[in-house]
Amino acid sequence: MEKFTRLISMSPLLLLLCLPLALASHDYGQALSKSILFFEAQRSGYLPHDQRVTWRANSGLNDGKASGVDLVGGYYDAGDNVKFGLPMAFTITMMSWSILEYGEQLAHTGELGHAMNAVKWGTDYLIKAHPEPNVFYGEVGDGNTDHYCWQRPEDMTTDRRAYRIDQNNPGSDLAGESAAAMAAASMVFRHSNPAYSAELLHHAFQLFDFADKYRGKYDSSITVAQKYYRSISGYNDELLWAAAWLYQASNNQYYLEYLGSNGDSMGGTAWSMTEFGWDVKYAGVQTLVAKFLMQGKAGDHAPVFERYQQKAESFMCGCLGKGNKNVQKTPGGLIFRQRWNNMQFVTSASFLTTVYSDYLTSAGRSLRCAASNVAPSELLGFAKSQVDYILGDNPRATSYMVGYGNNYPQQVHHRASSIVSVKHNPSFVSCRGGYATWFSRKASDPNVLTGALVGGPDAYDNFADERDNYEQTEPATYNNAPLLGILARLGGGHSGYNQLLPVVFPAPTKPVAAPQPKVTPAPASSSVPIAVEQKMTTSWNDKGKPFYRYSTVVTNNSGRTLKDLKLSISKLYGPLWGLNKSGNVYGLPTWLNSLPAGKSLEFVYIHSASAADVSVSSYTLG
Repeated sequence: MEKFTRLISMSPLLLLLCLPLALASHDYGQALSKSILFFEAQRSGYLPHDQRVTWRANSGLNDGKASGVDLVGGYYDAGDNVKFGLPMAFTITMMSWSILEYGEQLAHTGELGHAMNAVKWGTDYLIKAHPEPNVFYGEVGDGNTDHYCWQRPEDMTTDRRAYRIDQNNPGSDLAGESAAAMAAASMVFRHSNPAYSAELLHHAFQLFDFADKYRGKYDSSITVAQKYYRSISGYNDELLWAAAWLYQASNNQYYLEYLGSNGDSMGGTAWSMTEFGWDVKYAGVQTLVAKFLMQGKAGDHAPVFERYQQKAESFMCGCLGKGNKNVQKTPGGLIFRQRWNNMQFVTSASFLTTVYSDYLTSAGRSLRCAASNVAPSELLGFAKSQVDYILGDNPRATSYMVGYGNNYPQQVHHRASSIVSVKHNPSFVSCRGGYATWFSRKASDPNVLTGALVGGPDAYDNFADERDNYEQTEPATYNNAPLLGILARLGGGHSGYNQLLPVVFPAPTKPVAAPQPKVTPAPASSSVPIAVEQKMTTSWNDKGKPFYRYSTVVTNNSGRTLKDLKLSISKLYGPLWGLNKSGNVYGLPTWLNSLPAGKSLEFVYIHSASAADVSVSSYTLG
């Protein structure tokens, strides 16, 4: 998210007063594929071998190193090179919700595997960011120094400091949203990767406890986030949001009780909302609790849950323009909340109306608005109208998804796409040189940011396709995340699914096997001196709980004798054999003083989660 102090000077734009005479029907499947592809362009860290956005390369490879923690990976939030934890976690929650509701439709399009990979890229990072129960790293990089520079992620020279919350510097909103993301994602991987699912749920439990016990706003602890992602709504909505997701993921009645006991005092039953997004979660909480009520799970809390539902339906009616408090719309019919990246509110609201339409259909109910009852199909029709506007059915006949249609933004406010790929021209792009050479360039981006949903038009449907118009031309991950579910639903239909019942969607075409062999990343080189490779050798169940045995092989490729090897091993939850532990590091076993050139050492461990993170801390070569 870009926030400069200056205002943009824009030439007045004429509003086209009529829609094109003929509106072509949209290819929702193609739009879905492109919207998922965008997340690959936002990846930070070591890119995988199957990376499809080939103009990107590895970046942020030392993130967290100065703080003694591995924070390599995750997503850049928008057109900048900062990793902001709160919007990243919300993005993961909404991608997961999309899969949980419309996984079967995603599978039919062949995109389920890509969607699950997009979630896992984010949750792998969230796991790294939570190294201790009451510690969470919520930002890498600083918005001020980052925005002073215009560089590819691969060229970054800006401050990559890591910022954290802990019990002395709390952040209930950040920890709560991250708990929600991990809980939601744990359900995504429950069948294809049960060990990983259990690991995510374990983190979600800890993060919720941390958020609830040590209360405070995260931007009071991570103050550098205030100019970019200030938590205006506070943290009560995130605590309720996390509780709702933890109840769904664990079926633990404690979290249902939490929603019932705290609904009134924390605002869940009080606030009638006209927006939903990375900061304000109340409408999302109200929608989920209304679902629990329609599923017959409210129990003694039915009166409270009915008040949640009233607020959920107030939001739905407001979107349709049939409530006591209606959302603002442009003359062309698009939801309008603010001039800065308005599209985030469009997709989030449209997702809620989509799922609520299906909840009502499954329950055989209609929507109760101020004037009259409304059929569920009208809610879905509203969501469709918003998506069709995004894809080109608007007064400008412009697609606001990059790469979709014939007329889409060409000068996206995005560092990586606006600068020639490092693979085509590896010459270093300096901090200010990027502004002089690339930012000010009045031409189309050299790299097409396929699938990116930009900020969108203003309150009068006007739009200026200019790189310095960051309010309208900057994309964001949280714009795209809710779109996955809507596009899957519109493209795949309902087919009689009961959305109130758990949906077990088929395994992706390329399933995420449980657990994955893991090779410790290393910079591209013709020879890695010390190689580490892991694989699962066997698995079994004990009293319904899965266990895995991992074999880890350390190989000396250096050509010299390896001595004083020190390994760092994190996310290890069971016994280990074959190494000597000293403090927080592991070394060669006591019977082995050195490892000759070309030789390997094997050690094994057992636990009930995915493979541990094993990395080389230090060594000497004789």
